Amino acid sequence: MQKEKKRGTFSYLYEWAKPYRGSYAVSVMLAVLEVLLGVVPFVCMGQMVILLAEGERIFAFDTYGMWLLIAALCWAGHYTCHSFSTTVSHKATFQVIADVRERACDKFARMSMGKILARPSGEIKNVIVERIDSIEPTLAHLVPEMTSKLFAPVVLLAYVFAIDWRIGLISLITIPVGLVLFCCMHIGYEKKFSRYLRASKQLNSVAVEYINGIQVIKTFNQSADSYKKFADAAKESANSAIDWMRDTQIPFSLGMSIIPSVLLTVLPAAVAFYLNDSLSLAELVLIIALCFGLLTPLIGILSYNDDIAKIGVIVGEINSILCEEELVRPTERVKLNGYTVCGENVKFGYGEDEVLHDVNFTFREGTVNALVGPSGSGKSTIAKLLASMWDVQGGRITIGGADIRKIPLEQLNENIAYVSQDSFLFDESIRENIRKGNPNATDAEVEAIAEASGCHVFIMQLERGYDTIVGSSGGHLSGGERQRISIARAMLKNAPIVILDEATAYTDPENEAVIQSAVSRLVQGKTLIVVAHRLSTVTNSDQIFLVNDGNIECCGTHGELLEKSSLYRELWQAHIGAKDTTEA
Repeated sequence: MQKEKKRGTFSYLYEWAKPYRGSYAVSVMLAVLEVLLGVVPFVCMGQMVILLAEGERIFAFDTYGMWLLIAALCWAGHYTCHSFSTTVSHKATFQVIADVRERACDKFARMSMGKILARPSGEIKNVIVERIDSIEPTLAHLVPEMTSKLFAPVVLLAYVFAIDWRIGLISLITIPVGLVLFCCMHIGYEKKFSRYLRASKQLNSVAVEYINGIQVIKTFNQSADSYKKFADAAKESANSAIDWMRDTQIPFSLGMSIIPSVLLTVLPAAVAFYLNDSLSLAELVLIIALCFGLLTPLIGILSYNDDIAKIGVIVGEINSILCEEELVRPTERVKLNGYTVCGENVKFGYGEDEVLHDVNFTFREGTVNALVGPSGSGKSTIAKLLASMWDVQGGRITIGGADIRKIPLEQLNENIAYVSQDSFLFDESIRENIRKGNPNATDAEVEAIAEASGCHVFIMQLERGYDTIVGSSGGHLSGGERQRISIARAMLKNAPIVILDEATAYTDPENEAVIQSAVSRLVQGKTLIVVAHRLSTVTNSDQIFLVNDGNIECCGTHGELLEKSSLYRELWQAHIGAKDTTEA
């Protein structure tokens, strides 16, 4: 990791663009040809000035006509090369951007959920969409256009030096002054721009939060507070942008004014040399024309200065994802001796806070196992560790005798079906959402598993049945309906280990009982692990593990725990009391 941090910005850009270096090479060669063709009209103009100075008054092809034709053809070739050069570089750059986005998305698949959840969703969207797009000006324009714009002044200055070396030196006077101003602009640039980016990310995060929580905001009359939070973020974003622009644009503008101002020095000097008979009229006219030709590429070079200055910050943000620590897993499949799941002295914490303390458990193959306990005791954490969303920080978890850290992720995912209470559905039909559990399943198999999972009746009551589009995140369905579809999806996967992490939390007790009954039938012979919020739904479990304050206090059947655990009895009495109150 330390080695990665020492790499420069352009090292990363080169790495990303390396597969398309042939296209960029073609773009650069076309840019060089563009410059050479752009210089020829000045040569032609010089020859015509000489003809004028010599008193040539006849327009013929072998005089002015020939030079005009050559100038016109080269000028047309100049713009043709520019068009092809930028087209090639843009195509390559869009491929680079697509590759980087693909790498970022692939990175998320290999990161732990803890690393992902630690980032606000608005920030992730901002990096993947906007920040990655921000490398386009540097790669697409900087490579060919900076080549041509740097090469062109060199060629033109060489031509000026060939005419009169004194004028060549004088034309360079303004460059050091301009460079000093640009150095001033870069003082603290990264810090200022980083503040602007942080403010932009915060604004994105607040905006996403505001939109996603609009129902809660309206229901609980929190519009004023939420709007203030958004308004403050917007104000900070604007202020940081203003500060950044104010501190950088003054020296930038002065540099833009001074560096190209070659006529401030060249014109009086050239006229003086002409009056002293040390410079001919033809040379005077040609030098002034060449100096005018210097202006456009010099201004073009300066226009990329801002992109060059901020690209380091942008690449750093992108690499904050691409260089993130991954869940390291081998690629070679391992042999599993059954599907018994064991935890041995498992430790885990979020940041500095340890959540699980030397936890031990055994979920025997083909049994129903429940994790119960007070809120925040660590039940869901155990479930997520089993699904390898995080790595244990101490001890180990095994499946069939194999440490899950030594099982390839693909193999692990094949053997585990995980359903959480936050049942995410894609903005597709119900049929396709269920089919995510097994992409090769037929329509008949999808409908059969939906019926077996207790979903078929409510699905058929919808206007388009299985073809109903569920909306973004399943927003067209209730929480209970989303959960039931998620369970059907998991059941279609037909994995030997099934984890239900409070998967029926949003379901009413009657429907929960139906779902539990359906799940019991579907998981016969499988290893089922249930994180339960209603004790009545797990009383028939083969084993119930009581989790409290990051420890497993005891385990056994429902009857055994009632006898030997006072905490379990309290939880049961509280559940029964709440159930009676609800029914009343």
